[in-house]
Amino acid sequence: MLTHLLQKLNHKPPTTVFLRRKTTSAEYVASRNRDPTFEKLMDKYKNLFKVIAIQDLILGTTTNAAAPPAVSLDFLNRLSQRLHLNRGATHFLRKYPHIFNIFHHPIKLQPYCTLTETALKITQHEATAINATLPLVVTRLVRLLSMSVTKSLPLRAIFKVFRELGLPDDFEESVILKKSDLFALVDSGNEPNTHLLKLVGDIPKGELVAAVDNWRVVECCKEDCGVDRNEILYSFKHCYPPGMKLKRSFKAKVKEWQQLKYVGPYEAVDIGKKRKNKIGMMEMEKRAVGIVHEFLSLTVEKMVEVEKISHFRKWFGIDLNVRDLFLDHPGIFYLSTKGYRHTVFLREAYERGCLIEPNAVYEARRKLLDLVILGRRGLSRGHSEPTGVNQGEDGFTEELKTDSDED
Repeated sequence: MLTHLLQKLNHKPPTTVFLRRKTTSAEYVASRNRDPTFEKLMDKYKNLFKVIAIQDLILGTTTNAAAPPAVSLDFLNRLSQRLHLNRGATHFLRKYPHIFNIFHHPIKLQPYCTLTETALKITQHEATAINATLPLVVTRLVRLLSMSVTKSLPLRAIFKVFRELGLPDDFEESVILKKSDLFALVDSGNEPNTHLLKLVGDIPKGELVAAVDNWRVVECCKEDCGVDRNEILYSFKHCYPPGMKLKRSFKAKVKEWQQLKYVGPYEAVDIGKKRKNKIGMMEMEKRAVGIVHEFLSLTVEKMVEVEKISHFRKWFGIDLNVRDLFLDHPGIFYLSTKGYRHTVFLREAYERGCLIEPNAVYEARRKLLDLVILGRRGLSRGHSEPTGVNQGEDGFTEELKTDSDED
């Protein structure tokens, strides 16, 4: 028995090989570090997006000049599923009496919806702000086309982000056709019935400076600059989510990545030349980060839906999954999944849920967000107009959770 016991102790069990299970994209998104400030902002924005969709439908209706634009509730209810209105359009509209006005049409004899006077003033304020910044809009389009490998982009892709870029509704006529010395619409040879917006003007190379380059100059010019000028030459600003634990190995990788050279968003690059070595792949990834960073810097609110950026991926020469790119660099970007969409923010542009450097178009849109946050409040005391929104320490309204957050 003793011999049998010794044999049992000396016997080595078969080695078990544990294969690392590949993380799926959904699992990668779910495992990201959450930022409460951005999550709270998107919690408000998800209802704002629905309000804007209905507002566009109302403003798009053709009525006589005397009557304000209006749309029937029956039409909106039929679009409830597409607009992600879980309880129907009528239930959603009644949550925001400061934005929507439901009335019985005297001729059509059915309930209709129109915008309140306050909401109409906000849309007019936004349109005025956009028209006042047309020179800046032209610059944004020039920069966007300059980042393209072929200096051209499909018009349908620009239509996807025209609101994010602060373009007017009629930008084809008011911007593209009026600036024929810079832009031209040409037919796409590969896709029928598709137009490409091409940059035909000669833009001096020195005029196109990326936003991150401007940040580097400002950092180097600070009196209390404690960073090495050589280290910041290819660096990006990083600000991580609160509570995110930065391991020593992660910090070392970020430092190595910061010092890595790369081709800027406005510099020519040979996309056909594939770089299969590690350094080459890292440089291509950093170039993609630089392009998306500049793309977000050109937007009015420094945020955009990930699906919309994907339309530009091929034209910018990005051979990577852009969503994974945002997750790989949490110090530069923040990815939110609220509101049936994935939205990416430029971290450095925000502080306490608000833009650090606001613009006129952003401020007009923020007023509409204030009305969304206000909900039904302000009417019980006999006010037909909103009485104002009190902001808390994080830049948002201090309010009780209501059923306006259900949809």
